[in-house]
Amino acid sequence: MLRQDAYSSWLGIEILECEIGRCKVGMTIRKEMLNSMGKAHGGISYSLADTAFGFSANTHGKYAVSIETSINHIEALEEGDYIIAEAVTDITKTKIGFNIVEVKRESDIVALFKGVVYRTGKDWE
Repeated sequence: MLRQDAYSSWLGIEILECEIGRCKVGMTIRKEMLNSMGKAHGGISYSLADTAFGFSANTHGKYAVSIETSINHIEALEEGDYIIAEAVTDITKTKIGFNIVEVKRESDIVALFKGVVYRTGKDWE
């Protein structure tokens, strides 16, 4: 899935761990990711969390698409910070899944992401 995701690849996102129902990804904040205040743009931690969320939701072999997401930014991020996002997909028999993704810098939570996914019947090849 990462090979087909040009945006996540461009951001430098790497998969650290991935198994059915769980995905952990990481990336380093680069200079071109900073806003006018010299801090990481909020879209950077959002993108990392959204990638973890999407990859986790799709580990069950069926296409899953997000239908609602939100994020709370807790700490500002600096150039050179390495951040990790871990998503765990709930296992239910419904087509809707709810997920919380923690974004961390070392052991500190820097953002909390909530995502709702719709699980389709289409298989990944």
